[in-house]
Amino acid sequence: VKEVTIRPCYGQLWIDWVIDDGKQPVTDNPSLDYSQAIGIDHGGDNWLTCVSTLGKGFIIDGRKLKSMNQGYCRLVAKHKSGKSEKYWDSHLDRIQLKRNNQMRDAINKAARFIVNRCLHDGIGNLVFGWNEGQKNCSNMGKKGNQQFVAIPTKRLIERIKQLCTEYGINLIITEESYTSKASFLDGDSLPKIGEKPEGWKPSGKRVRRGLYRTASGKFINADCNGAANIIRKVTTQSFDLTKVVRGALTLPHRYDLFTDLSKSYRNKGGAVRVHPTA
Repeated sequence: VKEVTIRPCYGQLWIDWVIDDGKQPVTDNPSLDYSQAIGIDHGGDNWLTCVSTLGKGFIIDGRKLKSMNQGYCRLVAKHKSGKSEKYWDSHLDRIQLKRNNQMRDAINKAARFIVNRCLHDGIGNLVFGWNEGQKNCSNMGKKGNQQFVAIPTKRLIERIKQLCTEYGINLIITEESYTSKASFLDGDSLPKIGEKPEGWKPSGKRVRRGLYRTASGKFINADCNGAANIIRKVTTQSFDLTKVVRGALTLPHRYDLFTDLSKSYRNKGGAVRVHPTA
């Protein structure tokens, strides 16, 4: 035990234990192939859309997270109705504690599932698309902010980072500008933020929510298109993308962390398949 801290939290006294488990960061795992990668695109309904250079795609569902956040905001607003802006009491403490526990549970399950998928498939790199500070200036309306801004994706990245150092997986954070607009199958260029060339236009188009049409008229999952482009953003890594074909971008598996995750997910990163996305 390195440190013990007693602190007030949600109207209670919490004891924090800091323990040194003796584990050292792993820099090179011989069971992983560092020429392979998983690209991750984050969002709302599809919280995490993942595409690997092995030609596999899957989605971690985010609709329950959105519903939980919206329910939390609704309960807080109802209880504070007619009271001052700074009003807070023990009942609100309990509401916030429940919501935070739900978010922490989702973060731990999602991070463990993704890392286990890397270990299971022998993939040595995770490429996460993230624009720093994007949620701070987000203004999507009252409902949109409740659903998207409150989803703790930044905390998820920190949790994934902790697990990656434990297993020797490289975590690469890259900006994700134009990854949703550009067509992966057509090989569109991916400008950086503020560096879009004059006259740049994508070959394909997002025709409706969740569906992207390429220049040749093929339809693929829009978020999978973004996840594959996120891998392309890391050009210095020279990942082999020849196995990322239309099949991997069209019908990804969808996983529900709260109800469909098998009890053995910690060991093999497996989950029950539910309905696919269009």
